[in-house]
Amino acid sequence: MVSTERTAFVTGGSGFIGYALVRRLASEGWKVRALARSDSSAAKVAEAGAEPVRGDLDDVESMRAGAQGCEVAFHSAAKLGGWGERDEFVRGNVAGTVNALVACGAAGVRRFVHVGTEAALLAGEPLVNADETWPLRPDSSAHYPATKAMAEERVRRAAGNGFETVVIRPRLVWGPGDTTLMPIMVQTMESGRFAWIGGGRHLTDTTHVNNVVEGLMLGAERGRSGEAYFVTDGEPAEFRDFISRLVATRGIEAPDSEMPAAVAGAAAAVAEALWSALPLPGEPPVTRLAVWLSSQECTLDIGKARRELGYQPVISREDGLAAMPR
Repeated sequence: MVSTERTAFVTGGSGFIGYALVRRLASEGWKVRALARSDSSAAKVAEAGAEPVRGDLDDVESMRAGAQGCEVAFHSAAKLGGWGERDEFVRGNVAGTVNALVACGAAGVRRFVHVGTEAALLAGEPLVNADETWPLRPDSSAHYPATKAMAEERVRRAAGNGFETVVIRPRLVWGPGDTTLMPIMVQTMESGRFAWIGGGRHLTDTTHVNNVVEGLMLGAERGRSGEAYFVTDGEPAEFRDFISRLVATRGIEAPDSEMPAAVAGAAAAVAEALWSALPLPGEPPVTRLAVWLSSQECTLDIGKARRELGYQPVISREDGLAAMPR
């Protein structure tokens, strides 16, 4: 990185990826400021080594002030999940990203690194050896993929006039500190509601959180402006085997129950229709996005990241599983 100040602004710094990123930056001597919308978030980013900046993605001025004097910004904040009001996803993923772009541009940030996702390509079909030439799917019927695709479009279009943007796309992020994948798997398995959709024996790529952070750091240093890069653990795994080994680190034995993918897909469509039409509490028991993510092959070609960023996984899947807290 060509930087004398080595200063960075981070959104989502109290989240799974953002927290690991802040710790990496701080450990390498960067001065880090991180957006924090609550006292608990401020305490967490401070613990990781960042100076908290109070505000949220709706507050352009707070972000501009936080990013002032920083050469690099990392945008990892996002609205996650398979269910919710579309307006919430648009606000968190699209408007929030645009606000971050505007704020960082106004602050004079040179490079904006966006945490993307392979989900931005999902619209109900498998991704088989997909690379960065595959189209984004802002037309996806699931809100998270659609709005992450819209956000990425805006990030890449913002490149120019001295403002550089790079997108790093991991798949199925896992590792210590996971606040998304592991808790969901543990909860559904312990409640007896878990089943392998379609058997779960399809291939999937995965990305340990340390490998995500490595990709983000390389994107800040070497990525071509306006480009996107997939980063993974290097080789795909069988979905069922990986998830079983992952939850085993929590002392949980994955169940054998299965559900045909067609049945799960039909159940998701009915459930989503009911939850949309009626004031039912909570979330549907199964959603289209959950069916796509857990039953369809998702294998990604990371050749572009290897060639242009010099990306190599810094931790293998085997070593990552062995190091998981127990």
